[in-house]
Amino acid sequence: MPQLAHIALIVRDYDEALAFYVGKLGFTLVEDSYQPDQDKRWVTIRPPGAPEGATTILLARAASPEQEAAIGNQAAGRVFLFLATDDFERDHAAFTGAGVRFVRPPAEQPYGKVAVFEDLYGNRWDLIAFAPR
Repeated sequence: MPQLAHIALIVRDYDEALAFYVGKLGFTLVEDSYQPDQDKRWVTIRPPGAPEGATTILLARAASPEQEAAIGNQAAGRVFLFLATDDFERDHAAFTGAGVRFVRPPAEQPYGKVAVFEDLYGNRWDLIAFAPR
């Protein structure tokens, strides 16, 4: 069966992106290997606790003016990615303590508890603890 393997996230710099996603959000670095034919790196990360083989985020360094223009606005100002958590308060406090900027405070919704934060480039993410079904 087909499955989603990677989601590309356009970044300005691999190392600054890793400092944010791994350093502040606690993501796991899956792979960081140099691709000499294209003079770029293949850098993949996944949320902490995600199983081996789970969909990863491919940190893709912008390689053209059009790609540079999309940094931080991959979803035209809408929430782009949804980070599910099993402990909203723990993760919200950890992210806040690490300096992550929340643009919408925690709110109870019919589908769960959610707050919107921005990554280092301005892409919007939901931190969400889904309500039991």
